[in-house]
Amino acid sequence: MAANGTGLPMARKPLAKIVTDDKQGNGMCHDDSAKGVKAHTIDELHFLQKKRSAPTTPLEGNQGAFASLPDDERRRQQLQSISASLASLTRGTGPKVVRGDPAAKSSQAVEHVAHHHHHHVEAPAISVSDDSSLKFTHVLYNLSPAELYEQAVKYEKGSFITSSGALATLSGAKTGRSPRDKRVVMDDTTQNELWWGRGSPNIEMDEHTFLVNRERAVDYLNSLDKVFVNDQFLNWDPQNRIKVRIVSARAYHSLFMHNMCIRPTDEELENFGTPDFTIYNAGQFPCNRYTHYMTSSTSIDLNLARKEMVILGTQYAGEMKKGLFSVMHYLMPKRQILSLHSGCNMGIDGDVALFFGLSGTGKTTLSTDHNRYLIGDDEHCWSDYGVSNIEGGCYAKCIDLSREKEPDIWNAIKFGTVLENVVFDEHIREVEYGDKSVTENTRAAYPIEYIPNAKLPCIGPHPKNVILLACDAFGVLPPVSKLNLAQTMYHFISGYTALVAGTEDGIKEPTATFSACFGAAFIMLHPTKYAAMLAEKMQKHGATGWLVNTGWSGGR
Repeated sequence: MAANGTGLPMARKPLAKIVTDDKQGNGMCHDDSAKGVKAHTIDELHFLQKKRSAPTTPLEGNQGAFASLPDDERRRQQLQSISASLASLTRGTGPKVVRGDPAAKSSQAVEHVAHHHHHHVEAPAISVSDDSSLKFTHVLYNLSPAELYEQAVKYEKGSFITSSGALATLSGAKTGRSPRDKRVVMDDTTQNELWWGRGSPNIEMDEHTFLVNRERAVDYLNSLDKVFVNDQFLNWDPQNRIKVRIVSARAYHSLFMHNMCIRPTDEELENFGTPDFTIYNAGQFPCNRYTHYMTSSTSIDLNLARKEMVILGTQYAGEMKKGLFSVMHYLMPKRQILSLHSGCNMGIDGDVALFFGLSGTGKTTLSTDHNRYLIGDDEHCWSDYGVSNIEGGCYAKCIDLSREKEPDIWNAIKFGTVLENVVFDEHIREVEYGDKSVTENTRAAYPIEYIPNAKLPCIGPHPKNVILLACDAFGVLPPVSKLNLAQTMYHFISGYTALVAGTEDGIKEPTATFSACFGAAFIMLHPTKYAAMLAEKMQKHGATGWLVNTGWSGGR
């Protein structure tokens, strides 16, 4: 108590009442209290947090084949299609599939159950047996990057979010492709159509062995609590688009293919139907090396007649991307369309340039030029109407990546991007791009729209310049050479370049090689067939050939 002039204590005045009720007009005091949330438990609160959505609901005005179907029927047919993809050839039936994350089944009711058979099967109320023929397989269908991040960080050891927002993950023991473990089924058709024998990348296997590996992969996938399913497209040319389905066990693989393939719109996904090609990625499970045609625990098998691909014994995501590229090398020439292992960009005047080269020799770096529009960095088609990108994303090498040298790629490494096998600081999560502790073949997979000057849709007119990138390991070739048509064909067929460290299993340093069409590991037909198509198109449209040395110059 304070004293007044008489020295006697003076009573303290009470504080004025603070009014927090709402006022009419522009009063300064407002009610800062809020009503309680409409939830009694934390689970109910979490349920309210997420707005319910149907990502495959057709947009207004959609007139697709399934537009008139009720939502329940549409989803049931979708699940039946996925069950059919996972059907065992021995049992003749697919698994019971249900949409959603099994981890959330305790708080959410099971929505839809489908079985690839003659009738619809409802979810039983009894506990599920571990027998794969009795259990339910939860399908995580075309998840968003945010959902796939959650799955990877929560369930996949070695998955982390970096300081830039990208998802860093590991591909396991294999950090590059395994071309010596790639097999193609030889049948009456492919025996005459494909390139076999000395120098060919196509190592034969028979139908029976493929079915053994397919059954092994499907049984493994069906034994899991959940699988990831991506329905996407290849080729930005709408007249020559291919529908692909990827069934995988890892969120990393699902996000990788989400980025690398063309992402469908809601209407396109609603009317997706039966895929033109299916990948079964059971890479965490090995093949039986004592099976005929197997030489290791890894096998990447293509069956062009069945339109299927099986992956066993390798988790390297690039096998899916390049497997589909091999399929396009077979399908597109049948339509008189040239498939190309090249990057592609376009100037402001519409001049298109193609950059041919092996993995790691500069296609992505040179095609990602901030002064030109990016059409694509790796795989393209050249038809009578011009060029089109096969993919919907970029797969950039990021060893020694720097903001100064490659700003567009640097800035593309953000939320949604997959970083493969990189090393980062354990505390602040900054990536050390110069660290080769895991592999030299560190990679970033991101959607093409992450590049600011990407041309969408990824199509362009006929190329004016065809640039062959030769990574010369001996330092003999000049930096730049202009070629006539005959010289262009010579260098295109011989494909002198180098295998860059880490791009293939066992490659530790640049090794000189001859790779026909600058992509021999992926072509299906004889190199002269692709060369003849290239010569005809270059001559018809007046394209100029160039040889650029992206390796050593003036000796090593």
